[in-house]
Amino acid sequence: MSSRTLIVTAVLILGVIAAVLFGRSASSPAAQTPEFKVVTTFTVIADMARNVAGDAATVESITRAGAEIHGYQPTPQDLVRASGADLILWNGMNLELWFEQFIGNLGDVPSATISEGIETISIAAGSYEGLPNPHAWMGLGNALVYIDNIQAAMSEHDPENAAIYAANATAYKAEITDAIAPLREHILAIPESERWLVTCEGAFSYIARDFGLKEAYLWPMNADQTGTPQQVRNVIDTVRENNVRAVFCESTVNTDPAEQVARETGARYGGVLYVDSLSLEGGPVPTYLDLLRVTTETIVEGLTQ
Repeated sequence: MSSRTLIVTAVLILGVIAAVLFGRSASSPAAQTPEFKVVTTFTVIADMARNVAGDAATVESITRAGAEIHGYQPTPQDLVRASGADLILWNGMNLELWFEQFIGNLGDVPSATISEGIETISIAAGSYEGLPNPHAWMGLGNALVYIDNIQAAMSEHDPENAAIYAANATAYKAEITDAIAPLREHILAIPESERWLVTCEGAFSYIARDFGLKEAYLWPMNADQTGTPQQVRNVIDTVRENNVRAVFCESTVNTDPAEQVARETGARYGGVLYVDSLSLEGGPVPTYLDLLRVTTETIVEGLTQ
């Protein structure tokens, strides 16, 4: 083991010990039952979980607003924060490539994979070809499965508040359904031949399927190479052959390749789409419902102007 590895390991261990000792010293006889704490791997899940939790639990995300999720590098502070969790929620399906090692360093902390039970779409190319595309929360029905899984996990590990979680989940699912229906109608109002969703990463397969969009992208999910000349050339050909009106890119990746495609084809660069991460409170997508709304409105504006 290298000296650097030893140092990092020591820092992580000391951080966890400090968190445990602080938690003990801060406790009081009047607070024998601590509030249930849920930690999630990224902000989208955190917002979903907060809607299910209501006032019965605290929820926080390991990754911050605007973070790139796939290759995230956890910090010692992340480990300290998660060490006090009663439950950790993660997406799975190779989205959080860092998570299994991360939770292995935490020891005996319960976790739940909230994408279980969805109807998956396979990744079409690259080193993950044939595996499920993990961005399933962008699907119409999948979002409701996520909420059910969050509710079940929280109820299992905090049964005293199970009734609260059930009621909140029911209300939140109705809110999601009511929000998605008009968004889908906006997309379906676009002529079918013009309903192309061209993006940087292949992260929008579920919304493309459910909103009746044809999909093209520069690189597949978790690709080793992004924005290569060949990838750009392939998408340029697709855009020209199908008279695609706009190309887009995700908020957490380099937009230059998509902007190059737009310049070379005469298509419009339609702007930023949100998928992996929410924004801060004052930003454009502070909630999951905002993410769906802003992303859909950006697509509609790009394809109709």
